[in-house]
Amino acid sequence: MATRLLLSATFFASVFTATSAFAYPVTVKSCDREVTFDAAPARAISNDVNLTEMMLALKLQDRMVGYTGISGWKTLDEGLREGVKELPELSPKYPTMEVMLNADADFYFAGWNYGMKVGGEVTPETLEPFGVKVYELTESCIHIMAKNKPTMDDMFVDLLNLGKIFGVEARAEELVAGYRKRLDEITTRVGAVEKPVRVFVYDSGTEKPFTPGRFGIPTAMIEAAGGVNIMDDVEKSWTEVSWEPVIERNPEVIVIVNYGDVTAEQKIAFMKETPAFKNLDAVKHDRFVVLEYVEATPGPRNVQAIDRLADAFHPRNM
Repeated sequence: MATRLLLSATFFASVFTATSAFAYPVTVKSCDREVTFDAAPARAISNDVNLTEMMLALKLQDRMVGYTGISGWKTLDEGLREGVKELPELSPKYPTMEVMLNADADFYFAGWNYGMKVGGEVTPETLEPFGVKVYELTESCIHIMAKNKPTMDDMFVDLLNLGKIFGVEARAEELVAGYRKRLDEITTRVGAVEKPVRVFVYDSGTEKPFTPGRFGIPTAMIEAAGGVNIMDDVEKSWTEVSWEPVIERNPEVIVIVNYGDVTAEQKIAFMKETPAFKNLDAVKHDRFVVLEYVEATPGPRNVQAIDRLADAFHPRNM
């Protein structure tokens, strides 16, 4: 009996190995490139909190050698700290080529202005000769190519592509199905919206505010919650604008992005205490919503953030 069990186990192990091997190579679209993987990466690096959380949501910690670009700008909150506790931060800000090579990485999950700069030292082209494949965050593709206005599908596509790259497609599909179901529930709760709530997202800056434009994921999140980004006509993802259009477009709600040295409370105080903003509807009625950086950039926390935005935009429907 013991021999039969051993043979059965050997047989199924062989089948599993053959099936896993048969799944590769896989090819995914990354911005304007087709990237082919002959096997699942084993020494991956992710940059920034939101991309790292995508890796953690897919339970890929054991395929990673570390992460970069978090402590240099953002606070590692308890949820993420628990997820990465076994992993080292290889660089507090963007990694250099030396950091990538010293880590013997075989995969880099990053984006344009999320760990890579156009024309910078670390790019898909500069890493390729060293055997490091790169998958680019879909939201960030606008920096190197034309793309459509984002929807929440942009984030879902990234999760599904990571699932293919690492051979955990079923896990990724289940995760995305759960997010889609939650989004449908939020949409049902909000109901028909005749006039979307006017929303301004205040990331940082006093002389000029830094804010997401048409191609930033907050635009898609705001729309999913029944609002409209008043900077929707700015053909950028995240950028500086002047205060004049903010005042002219009179937001009903201001979303504060919380990270870095200036706290959310300080940003709200700045908006309330600046005379030029005193007649904004959002200021007059004290309608501020605080989102953490990791909630306002593409990642697993977007859907719960949309839920909170919907509550704030349409309190009578909740």
